[in-house]
Amino acid sequence: MNTALVIVAAGSGQRLGSSLPKAFVSLGAQALLRHTLDRVSGWTVAPTVILVVPAGWEEPARALGGDVPQGVTVVRGGDTRTQSVRRGVDAIPEGIDVVLIHDAARPLMPLAVFDRVLASLSDGAEAVIPTIPVVDTLVAQSTTTGETTGGIDREQLAGVQTPQGFQTQALKAAYESVDGDFTDDAEVMRQAGHIVSSVPGDPQGFKITYPDDLARAEALVGDRRAPRVGSAMDVHAFDENSPLVLAGLEWPGEKGLSGHSDGDVVVHAIVDALLQAAGEGDLGHHFGSDRPEFAGASSQVFLEEALRLIANAGYRVSSVAVQVIGNHPKIGPRRHQAETHLSTLVGSPVTLGATTTDGLGFTGRGEGIAASATAVLVPRG
Repeated sequence: MNTALVIVAAGSGQRLGSSLPKAFVSLGAQALLRHTLDRVSGWTVAPTVILVVPAGWEEPARALGGDVPQGVTVVRGGDTRTQSVRRGVDAIPEGIDVVLIHDAARPLMPLAVFDRVLASLSDGAEAVIPTIPVVDTLVAQSTTTGETTGGIDREQLAGVQTPQGFQTQALKAAYESVDGDFTDDAEVMRQAGHIVSSVPGDPQGFKITYPDDLARAEALVGDRRAPRVGSAMDVHAFDENSPLVLAGLEWPGEKGLSGHSDGDVVVHAIVDALLQAAGEGDLGHHFGSDRPEFAGASSQVFLEEALRLIANAGYRVSSVAVQVIGNHPKIGPRRHQAETHLSTLVGSPVTLGATTTDGLGFTGRGEGIAASATAVLVPRG
């Protein structure tokens, strides 16, 4: 059967306490979405992969999925899960017999569950969901008084997981026949009159929603990760005769930074941290002022070369965190744009923060900008 896998990764990270979308939050040494893609890369089925991500995160998602053997299609999500899934389903190409829809927030779901869902579809099921038994005593509770009533038979109930599997044409027709929002895609099929079957899920496929869930997942992946960490700082003085390039972006109306290249202190710090983590020297060794070919060059050239050196050393970037230190420019209004741009350049999540020194030191006196970066690398799969 020709199979598609729609990975829904458009949720926010608010309940995780993150400024990043949930799928781009780091679990161990890599983003949640990357964990899911790693599993997909190892699946013998090799489905057509469609990623549904928040607006503005299409390029970072493409970068994360760049080494999936069969490639990925990236789709912009909607305001609700149902809207996002609709867009993912609409992107399924012709000739696909069955589709599995999976939440990126369940990055540890074993492939055996994917196989069970697919086998049920092969046996003729129109829709199939993985489920796990309910082990707690259940009660109904008043939202106003807190009063509870019992008598709920948990043996007749189950917890629902993903991936959920469907005959493609049946799912497309079901979405066309219903309106409104639904908690999952199986309910769309039920509303359209279809029977939804089930197969055993797996407790390891729990959904990451709150910080405690992330901590639980960290404990499960901790023994398997082998990250290398590098930290670096870069400093540049202001140069009123140069345009400001910071975090790979131009900042009109702001004083530029002096330097052998474009003076992008943020990218320089990232490159230095990446090189240190990989044991490949430092920024000055590869791109120093004794290299005239780099005079006035875009710092993105340095980043591209650093990423090549890291790959040759057998590593890839898991995540990067950067702190900008200075009075100007104000980072806050363009933080999301800068994070998105840097994540695209690096191919993994990059977070950006900013602070001042309360008037102390050369940054406090408005003489320049400093940036510190921490980079995490993991072995290439």
